[in-house]
Amino acid sequence: MVIQTVGIIGAGTMGNGIAQTCAVAGFSVVMVDISDAAVQRGLATVASSLDRLIKKEKITEADKAAALARIHGSTAYEDLNKADFVIEAATENHALKLKILQQVDALLAPEVILASNTSSISITQLAAATSRADRFIGMHFFNPVPMMALVEIIRGLQTSDDTHAAVEALSKALGKSPITVKNAPGFVVNRILVPMINEAFFVLGEGLATPDDIDTGMRLGCNQPIGPLALADMIGLDTLLAVMEVYLKEFGDSKYRAAPLLKELVAAGRLGRKTGQGVYQY
Repeated sequence: MVIQTVGIIGAGTMGNGIAQTCAVAGFSVVMVDISDAAVQRGLATVASSLDRLIKKEKITEADKAAALARIHGSTAYEDLNKADFVIEAATENHALKLKILQQVDALLAPEVILASNTSSISITQLAAATSRADRFIGMHFFNPVPMMALVEIIRGLQTSDDTHAAVEALSKALGKSPITVKNAPGFVVNRILVPMINEAFFVLGEGLATPDDIDTGMRLGCNQPIGPLALADMIGLDTLLAVMEVYLKEFGDSKYRAAPLLKELVAAGRLGRKTGQGVYQY
């Protein structure tokens, strides 16, 4: 399968990061969101990210111009019919993803592979809602997408070997290092990571240590590049809470209950870096 144009649904943090990665790797990109304002924010974020790479002397001004020229922003799902491969990177909401995937599925040519960037929702279940279950797969990028090497490829029960091979090849063409996992709540990385972050909120809520001391302890004691609470602010506290709620529902195990402090911060609208305040002030 030859992939020349990648369609991306969503121009937010993950969508524009995937768009940038694809464009820098030489692919044409169609990035779709519900409003022109959202699309323009996504394109501006890509431009700013490329500027930072220029300052670090990792790319040139010409590289930036070429990458931006490869990204076409749109508010029309119909423009995705130009794509050979489509990645859904909408908000981590089951009902919303199903609605988008069913709408887009009807517009795409039968041979087009449809992937979801979900971090916790069942790939098997999402695939079953489309007409191309054998050509549906999970392609979980990590934030910030241009910097993080990992792509978690999740095979649903129906995913064909050819689909898996095509996605593995695409991941490598993007300069990523893919791992393949079976479909299960949270897959592998987040299944381990998110409960660890949630436990940090229990520790903070119990007053055992300050946020700085918790993060410093995990950085220096466990060799983590960033502490769990700072990472939570980067991911988004609402996203973490949503993932924990999926785990609790799917596994039915109380060890996946969300920390009360995490719930409180989300209820207060303190969602992390994107709102200017989470555990820390930005």
